[in-house]
Amino acid sequence: MAEAHQAVAFQFTITPEGIDLQLSYQALNQIYLSGVRSWKKRVSRMRNRVIKGVYPASPSSWLFVVIAILVTMYMRSDPSMGLIAKIQQHLPLSLHVSLSAQGQNIVSALVFSTLLWLSLILALRLCLKLLLSYHQWMFEKHGQVSNTTKVWVTLVRLLSSRKPLLYSYQTSLPHLPVPAIRDTLDRYLESVRPLLTDPEFKRMTELANEFESSLGNRLQRYLKLKALWATNYVSDWWEEYIYLRGRSPIMVNSNYYGMDFLYVTPTPVQAARAGNTITALLLYRRKLNREELNPSRVPGTVIPLCAAQCERMFNTTRTPGADTDVLQHWQDSEFVAVYHNGRYFRLWVYRAGRLLSPREIEYQIQRILDDPSPPQAGEDKLGALTAGDRTPWSQIRKQYFSSGGNKRSLDAIERAAFFVTLDNEEQGMRGEDPAGNLDRYAKSLLHGKCYDRWFDKSFSIVIYKNGKNGLNAEHSWADAPTVAHLWEFTLATDAFHLGYTEDGHCKGEIDRSLPHPQRLTWDIPTEVQAQVSSSLALAQALADDVDCHVFPFREFGKGRIKKLRISPDAFIQIGLQLAYYRDRGGFSLTYEASMTRLFREGRTETVRSCSNESCAFVKALEGGEAEDHCRRLFRLASERHQNLYRMAMTGAGIDRHLFCLYVVSKYLGVDSPFLKEVLSEPWRLSTSQTPVQQMELFDLKNNPDFISLGGGFGPVADDGYGVSYIIVGEDMINFHVSSKYSCSETDSHRFGAQISKALHDIMALVSADSKTPSSSRGTAQPQPQPQPQAKKLL
Repeated sequence: MAEAHQAVAFQFTITPEGIDLQLSYQALNQIYLSGVRSWKKRVSRMRNRVIKGVYPASPSSWLFVVIAILVTMYMRSDPSMGLIAKIQQHLPLSLHVSLSAQGQNIVSALVFSTLLWLSLILALRLCLKLLLSYHQWMFEKHGQVSNTTKVWVTLVRLLSSRKPLLYSYQTSLPHLPVPAIRDTLDRYLESVRPLLTDPEFKRMTELANEFESSLGNRLQRYLKLKALWATNYVSDWWEEYIYLRGRSPIMVNSNYYGMDFLYVTPTPVQAARAGNTITALLLYRRKLNREELNPSRVPGTVIPLCAAQCERMFNTTRTPGADTDVLQHWQDSEFVAVYHNGRYFRLWVYRAGRLLSPREIEYQIQRILDDPSPPQAGEDKLGALTAGDRTPWSQIRKQYFSSGGNKRSLDAIERAAFFVTLDNEEQGMRGEDPAGNLDRYAKSLLHGKCYDRWFDKSFSIVIYKNGKNGLNAEHSWADAPTVAHLWEFTLATDAFHLGYTEDGHCKGEIDRSLPHPQRLTWDIPTEVQAQVSSSLALAQALADDVDCHVFPFREFGKGRIKKLRISPDAFIQIGLQLAYYRDRGGFSLTYEASMTRLFREGRTETVRSCSNESCAFVKALEGGEAEDHCRRLFRLASERHQNLYRMAMTGAGIDRHLFCLYVVSKYLGVDSPFLKEVLSEPWRLSTSQTPVQQMELFDLKNNPDFISLGGGFGPVADDGYGVSYIIVGEDMINFHVSSKYSCSETDSHRFGAQISKALHDIMALVSADSKTPSSSRGTAQPQPQPQPQAKKLL
């Protein structure tokens, strides 16, 4: 217990001669340096609050305003039109007594200058907010940019000329608007038209009209009232009712995963990979805390995206409750939680206010790997509690983990910066069956052994025995683009900035006096062990039912697609419609997630990718109609998809509005047959695109092997598919397909083959078109990428 003695700053004993006080100067020095780090962070936060509080102006602009006012006063001019004199009359009596008339005049001028400066800041912020509320630029054709948009771009660039902090734009982002109820109903009916027969569509139209005339407008008024009061009328209800109130397992059903590089493993040394990965994540957290990360923007533009989801990235845990879970976030944490061979450890990553070097973290991880101690009774599978149903976990947590040693150990996990699993398996595309190994790699990251991940943590890192790594993320606190940004930074920093020695170890020096990682202790009674077994059985059945298939599509990528003046996302989505039609013999309601982060605290909206136009194209192609006709229908379907995507991004979506109307109806205690039916419709094809956001960290052209595999999620419907894809470079698209073995109508490998064939067939069709209509060209700016959303509406 050497580390316990080092943690004691002073000791005293009572002797016949009196009290013998012994000070540990080393421990006191550690306390002092740790306090210095804490105060530096506080000062940094205060400085950042001032800088982002006055954005788009700067703190130094206050001095400019003051000097300008004093100069004009010196020139016998009154820029305040008498306000300075009035301020002087209302100065405290003590200032009138202690200051001369000239001093009082200067103080009054300073007060007026400050008020004027604050007014100018509010005016600039209002102007920026109005500018960011303009979205017509997204709907303009390439090469046909209006004069209004050109002026708008100039003004946005002018007001955004100062280098912003991560959260500088937050107060300038517009609020998400509530669409007109008639517009939403019309768009909904249009989206389901290809899926319904004429009698079914007539019935649904009657339900929609009845809803609008009877209950809809009443619910709409409440929703507009909320939109006036709340920052975002969707996000809080979405987080609570779609995620936190779910009582079923979050493993597979909600959590999603991210993978390592496809071809490259920077080092085969497990402890070294863990050292660099943990360091890279903590460097990202440092940048996040200091707000040194650049605000995310619409790709290719200066338009900022909301950064609110970054706030709970680290030191966050989803805590189970009886009826609803709670997201708990702590301001800081100087340790990570580590799981290996059924044991839990607390690994301190700071010492005396200093972040340990990658080599020191590797050294500490190796100590954990070499630790021969066995798990305590009931410890090895304890993590299964986070993989099972939420209510039993809540009851067990409250009864057995709310005090004593169990609470202290659980706190060490929940308050940790993040969770790390040192897995004894080897994963990746390797060996004689690389395709099958990729599928097993995906399943391992999605659910593991159902007890060797802590699924409640905001994210968990998995480091495999052969040096491969990956990530499992909890969904309620943020969507995949936020986690993807973190993961891209981590992989690039690990491989290209931190690096390894020739023998595969981390760089840096080792302080061998570091205390051993702290083993967490538990007292697990038989009642808890029984619930662990029950949760594990449920989770294992869920995990065994997941059919994952991961495959790189190498025949062509966005480079060839864009040469044909087609949106890559639209190309893939129409390909998915064709693949699904061939696989299931019909069409299905299709979910594609679009971000709404153009608005403050925006999260996602649904792009209903199965449209009248896409269905017409698929039927024409499968019906053997003329190629020219099929190409024309494909262009129409592509344009329609892009328009649906833009509408979803700009607040004119369908599903979030209907979801919030449904929540209001439940609060009012009224039932709507229309809303109930709409929100119970299954998403048998749930799709998403993982964005590539940080290519500036390394050059993919010069490092072509460092291709990201992206990530995926479990199937949303029991009889459906979950499809995630990432467009990497110019010539590759990586797909992640999931379904359930228990459904006889689905097969992930079969559907993957259908996707490949559909993409080939569409490319052959459109490549034969020698003339590309100008009307089919893309938007003025590249589209932002959507993110995974692996949850049902109900």
